[in-house]
Amino acid sequence: MPIRWTRLRFLPLLAGLMAAPLVMGQTPEAGGPCRVVTHEGQDYALCEAEAGQDLRLFLTAPDGRPYGTFQRIDAALEPVGQRLVFAMNAGMYHSDRRPVGLYIEDGAERAPIVTSAGPGNFGMLPNGVFCIGEGRFAIVESRAFAERRPGCRHASQSGPMLVHRGALHPRFIPGSESRYIRNGVGVSADGRRAFFAISAGRVNFDEFARFFRDGLGVPEALYFDGNISRLHAPGLGRRDGGFPMGPVVGLVGPR
Repeated sequence: MPIRWTRLRFLPLLAGLMAAPLVMGQTPEAGGPCRVVTHEGQDYALCEAEAGQDLRLFLTAPDGRPYGTFQRIDAALEPVGQRLVFAMNAGMYHSDRRPVGLYIEDGAERAPIVTSAGPGNFGMLPNGVFCIGEGRFAIVESRAFAERRPGCRHASQSGPMLVHRGALHPRFIPGSESRYIRNGVGVSADGRRAFFAISAGRVNFDEFARFFRDGLGVPEALYFDGNISRLHAPGLGRRDGGFPMGPVVGLVGPR
């Protein structure tokens, strides 16, 4: 089913702790690179970045502590005349907010890649790595990434893969009752566009993956998280708060 613009005015979103209301009815111009779309009766906030834009990963603040919130990242950008255009949590992390898998920030590897199967969503192979390279984006299956080591200025490993080579993850169950507000990323076939989405309501893995494959038409998509999924998108009136986060992906622009 193709994506359509939603015509609702707003819908409350509960993600972890109480989040800001999701403002509906935005046009792409009104919301900047973010908009609200509907697929198979479910609303999603969708933000898009193009290759060559200043898309980054954020984890550790200049004081050595994890940023934890969108507000701290935005405040750190203010002295240099920049701001977060949009941002979302970008991978799973331990209780001290260290990334569970591979994490590369500004060319420096901060955590190693994990290629073994394990418990939880992260270990449900195949999982993958979202890579911000020079002039393109990519989502690479983790074991293939470990073999090839493609050049990434920023990279975050997460799992499971939602879509891989145009197919849904083989362990997803249509009609599953495991439903959460979920967020993730998909990359276009040419690597020129990255799509960041968060569901307005609770969805299962199969529904969320079909949004990327059938609604957006991307051949590769990666799950970021469920219980703590949050979005910073001022153009949509979204400045979600809650528990401190680990890795965050954000598009940076002039203030």
